[in-house]
Amino acid sequence: MNLNATLFFQMIVFFVLGWVTMKFVWPPITKAIEERRQKIAEGLAAADKGKSDLAQTKARIAAMEESAKSDLHVRVTEAEKHGAHIVEQARAEAESERARIVEQARQEAAQEMQRARESLRNEVADLAVQGAGRILQREVDAKAHAELLAQLKAQL
Repeated sequence: MNLNATLFFQMIVFFVLGWVTMKFVWPPITKAIEERRQKIAEGLAAADKGKSDLAQTKARIAAMEESAKSDLHVRVTEAEKHGAHIVEQARAEAESERARIVEQARQEAAQEMQRARESLRNEVADLAVQGAGRILQREVDAKAHAELLAQLKAQL
């Protein structure tokens, strides 16, 4: 065997194999690699878009939290003011009720005192008439008795 011929045929086989590989095997492999590269690029782009969406969402959530906090603060302040107003209103109503009750008690006491004076006047008048009747040792008629009682009441 000739070494040159073997080497020559091996070279021809190598080139034919290289050409077949380049013509029939290599295009599907490069196509699959390119498709995979494109999918990876799309995945990375989607991940970047997801990150930016996440950052925007976090910013919106932070803004909503701040808005909710300020709204809560406003509502709490309004509730405190409303509560203080209700307490002041209740105090004012209680004060007016207390004043009304005190005035009513004073009026009732004055009326009771007036009734007691009137009763005392009647009793004093009766005692005075009885005393005068004993002194005079005679009975005074009813009309005169009523007139005397009225005069004594007026003087007392």
